[in-house]
Amino acid sequence: MSDEEHHFESKGDAGASKTYPQQAGTIRKNGYIVIKQRPCKVVEVSTSKTGKHGHAKCHFVGIDIFTAKKLEDIVPSSHNCDVPHVNRTDYQLIDISEDGFVSLLTENGGTKDDLRLPTDDSLLLQIKSGFEEGKDLVVTVMSAMGEEQICALKDIGPKS
Repeated sequence: MSDEEHHFESKGDAGASKTYPQQAGTIRKNGYIVIKQRPCKVVEVSTSKTGKHGHAKCHFVGIDIFTAKKLEDIVPSSHNCDVPHVNRTDYQLIDISEDGFVSLLTENGGTKDDLRLPTDDSLLLQIKSGFEEGKDLVVTVMSAMGEEQICALKDIGPKS
């Protein structure tokens, strides 16, 4: 056996895929799909009949779950599409810093300080006004393909 010690640099990623394959013909409305390297929620699916070259085509219209941009893609229904792993996690809001970052309480008692306030104006206003009023707020964070963003807000009553 070797007497040398091996040192591995930790990159912080377990190498798990950010997407998984799914046949285009099985993706439905309100599902998720990757269009132009962006995670999207499917808002419209239409399927064309098989033409003389033999493939039925699926036309997807999706809304980017982080930027709300509309994206479209056409894929043969027998081919695989990438579908993002989308997770939603609830965190309690502890603090809002001056530079637009939020401090969140995780389930195991730690803090998460690397998230910005959402860009959606109405949600931003709700979070800021609720926080200033001293309410206990729980934010829902959606994560997909290495990106995270606050997407919803729950009020669990005034701080005791």
